[in-house]
Amino acid sequence: MPANRFYSAFDSETLKPRPAHPDEYRNAFQIDRDRIIHSSAFRRLQNKTQVFLSGEYDFYRTRLTHSIEVAQIGRSICASLAQQSDLLSDDFFIDGDLVECACLAHDLGHPPFGHTGERTLHRLMEPFGGFEGNAQTLRQLTQTLFNEGRNGMNPSRALIDSVLKYKTLHAEAAGAKNHYLYNDQEMWLDFTVGGQAFPVELTPGKARNGFKSIECQIMDWADDTAYSLNDIADGIHAGFITVTKLERWAESKTLDAAQSAQVEFLCKAIKEQRVEARLNRHIGDYIRAAKLVPNSTFLSAMTRRHQYQLEIDPAMQTQSALNKKIAFELVFKSPQLQQLDYKADFILTRLFQVLEKRYIDGKDSLHLMPGTVEAEIAKAPDISTRARLVCDWVASMTDNFAFRTYRRLFDADFGSITDFV
Repeated sequence: MPANRFYSAFDSETLKPRPAHPDEYRNAFQIDRDRIIHSSAFRRLQNKTQVFLSGEYDFYRTRLTHSIEVAQIGRSICASLAQQSDLLSDDFFIDGDLVECACLAHDLGHPPFGHTGERTLHRLMEPFGGFEGNAQTLRQLTQTLFNEGRNGMNPSRALIDSVLKYKTLHAEAAGAKNHYLYNDQEMWLDFTVGGQAFPVELTPGKARNGFKSIECQIMDWADDTAYSLNDIADGIHAGFITVTKLERWAESKTLDAAQSAQVEFLCKAIKEQRVEARLNRHIGDYIRAAKLVPNSTFLSAMTRRHQYQLEIDPAMQTQSALNKKIAFELVFKSPQLQQLDYKADFILTRLFQVLEKRYIDGKDSLHLMPGTVEAEIAKAPDISTRARLVCDWVASMTDNFAFRTYRRLFDADFGSITDFV
């Protein structure tokens, strides 16, 4: 197979040199992907909330199944672009392994209980630099994955850029509740852009966060595709979205002809009990809706990953936005999920407060966390570092582990000496 001219040594470079095996058969992006798949952080996604709490039923999506679906869609977008774009060729194409890797990794940093958990940890960590799921993913890749010398998995530059949806630091985010990087991640941001300064027009915030490599854009659209279709499917199967609720919802909105047709399509799929088949067929439409167009940025001279832009058919973007709005208003804002969100916020808050008193403020000497984590906290140079290490442990929890830990600490009738943290 001919070498892929789309990428150069700049793209596969790592911050620290990787030891090369004499019989290595994989490229840098395949190594990145394999390391993620074999990590405990990836396995823990099987018990983290996507829409519904993991374990509620066996057919609802978790963060793990969602990530696998996003990876399949991402690879398919690469294949579609390679087939239909005159800008690509057999020896000049967007690497499917790299995009798959980014898709598998994109949710590694998400805490238990979905976006509720993310909001709770941001509130609790605000005095110490905040919490953000995408920033935590970068922290996993570069510092905590495998926990070997705080180097993470020493990812390639292209992988970091592929998962780096946001490029604004917390200190620059002006009180934003999300869409930022941690302040101490500036070195990784600098490495990702090859030490180049952002041009003045890419101001911190929305403008800079919109600056993405082509692989990141593909991952983002694959993610949008997956949850705008699959969250709807899970909501229907769970009974949150019914024909009656959909029709009543549509009557309360001002919808154009295309949006009304989409609601009718969903109602028909529900009535005919063909939800999975009908929505899965739409995945192909979303994949084919992505086109490659030339682009020029301040990094175009350094890497071809910033010489192209993904252009999405506006009709598909509108349909995706409508599906997400339906899921948000009929599922995520339902009393059932709001009650669970309240409980999740309460549990994480109580857990963090106990750990904060012990490990951040140092007001008692109980051993509540694994010894390796305690030892690292004891060596931390300041309160913010201690808080971040506590947050790492809480964010790594699965839904069930967070529930069990809460009950061991606060439920008098739960737990025994045979339990392990």
